[in-house]
Amino acid sequence: MPDRYEEPGRVARVGNTVIRWLAEVGVSIAGSRALTVRGRRSGLPRHVVVNVLSSEGVDYLVSPRGQTQWVRNARAAGEVELGPRWARRRMAVTEIADEAKPQLLRRYLARWHWQVKGVVLGLTPESGDSELAAAAPSFPVFALSRY
Repeated sequence: MPDRYEEPGRVARVGNTVIRWLAEVGVSIAGSRALTVRGRRSGLPRHVVVNVLSSEGVDYLVSPRGQTQWVRNARAAGEVELGPRWARRRMAVTEIADEAKPQLLRRYLARWHWQVKGVVLGLTPESGDSELAAAAPSFPVFALSRY
């Protein structure tokens, strides 16, 4: 699995902090949701903001920046919590195989390309199937399911 990680710059980190705070109090910006995951080493809760992609009745988490800390923590924990502070829901995460990712990546890019265009290896919603398939291993994708 490629270890690509697009580290956010200072402006992105500040913006993500503000958007995460808003998501934690229940205000969603363009579909943003607060995600909490247990740290794989510390065991402490870690908080980030993510975009949840809904497709054919299933919710997915896509990591446009690659192998982030929340991705590694979600793999180790096997679960995450989503939602504002007062209504978090515990969800199981199942990693999606690379073969199933191209259509999900296309849908994700169609919705959030404006937000992630600098970290998605030049992909666009119009990228071809072969381009998306070649890039799929660099983008962790998880299906969410309730306990």
